[in-house]
Amino acid sequence: MADPINLNRFRKAKRREAAKKQAAENRVAFGRTKTEREIERLEAERAARALDRKKLEREDDD
Repeated sequence: MADPINLNRFRKAKRREAAKKQAAENRVAFGRTKTEREIERLEAERAARALDRKKLEREDDD
């Protein structure tokens, strides 16, 4: 006679495995290291400063 199987335990284990697989896929797709995020932030700040320097200042004398 086969051993009884707890279906709730089986379902939970299956759900955990699916969640781990999804998390691994998300880490590959969206994950960035702290250094990569910092570099991107610094590049955005540098681009914003460069754009501000190139803006023309207008004096509206109506």
